This record gives sequence, structure tokens and C-alpha cells, in this order.
Amino acid sequence: MNGKKTLVVIGLVCTLPLLASYALYYLWRPDSTVNYGQLLSPQPLPKEALTSIAGKPFDFSSLKGRWTLVLADSGACDARCEQSLYFIRQVRKAQGEHQDRIERVWLLNDATAPQPRLVEAIDGMHIVRAEGSATLAALTREPAHARAIYLVDPLGQLMMRYPDEPDPKKMIKDFQRLMKYSRLG
Repeated sequence: MNGKKTLVVIGLVCTLPLLASYALYYLWRPDSTVNYGQLLSPQPLPKEALTSIAGKPFDFSSLKGRWTLVLADSGACDARCEQSLYFIRQVRKAQGEHQDRIERVWLLNDATAPQPRLVEAIDGMHIVRAEGSATLAALTREPAHARAIYLVDPLGQLMMRYPDEPDPKKMIKDFQRLMKYSRLG
């Protein structure tokens, strides 16, 4: 009789953690996440040929294999726009050896040419005319987030949106996590 009790206790000790894990997985959902940006349901960006401000053709498929931060704003670029461009640059630079895995794109939503001093300050960023394009429409679908910073994954899918006035420290942490755990890009 003593051996049967011991066997039952050992069986319970082994199965209770398994049952608890299933109960937690199916019945409990955590209220918070560790990412700062808002995860979007992945959707591919429209395939269309755009033009850079230098007059060269540009296509997002040329950036496949890299994480891409995208800002859609006017070429006039007010102080808020300049701050967003600065944040995008700093987030990329803060990744150190992984900064080559990240690209930056500024989609101009009007015909205004950006100031030369600004273009020089964001050297290396793709500045693309997107006025009336399907890509711009996909990004600015929600008017409340028209000035948000978007993240496109290495497969070319829109996957995350950062707030209109982001906290760069939290964005940097997101990217550090992303670069650490992602084999893509």
C-alpha cells in the first residue's frame, strides 16, 4: 500500500506542471508586451516603382533582406519631422555592428523638395517621391497615424508602427531585441 501512494505522488508531481502549463497557455493572456512599437498584422507593401529625389528609380524590393524604418512626411519638413528623422538616424546608429541590417526611407508625400542642409544631415537615407502612390496610401491609411514611423521587415512586409512622437530610447531597446533574436536581415 505504501508503494502505491509513493507511485501516485510521483505521478502527480510529474503531471501537475504539465497540466498547469496547458491551463496557463490556453486560459491566461498577459496584459502587457515587451515591445514599444505597435505590432500590425503583416502585410506586403505594394509593388510599384517610385523615384528618388535624385531622379533614380526606387523600389522597396531593392531593400529586401534588411529591416527598414519608413517615415512619410512633407518635403517642407517642420520641426517634428526633423525630430523624427533624427530619431530614425539615432536608432540605426545605436545598433553598432548591426546598423548595416537597417535601412531608412523618407517618403515625400508632396512635391516640395527637402532643404539641402537636411538632406546632408540624413546622409544615407533613401528620400523617395511617393505623392499619390499606393505605398503612401498603405502607410497613411489611418489619419490618426499619418506621421508615424513604420517598420518593414526583411521580407518586405509592414509589421510595426511607432507613435507619432516616439521615445527613441524605447525604439532602441526594440531594435536591440530585434537584432539579437532575428536571423533575418
